[in-house]
Amino acid sequence: GTAYAVWTGIGAVGAAITGIVLLGESANPMRLASLALIVLGIIGLKLSTH
Repeated sequence: GTAYAVWTGIGAVGAAITGIVLLGESANPMRLASLALIVLGIIGLKLSTH
């Protein structure tokens, strides 16, 4: 359910941030905006389950 979606999102964002910080992958505005949307979606899921 919701927990799976939250942890999958956290894993995806974490992997992308690790790639940007440690591996020098590009951090263009579209990529950063996409990551922000994932984080907002995670927050929305957490708030809607209470």
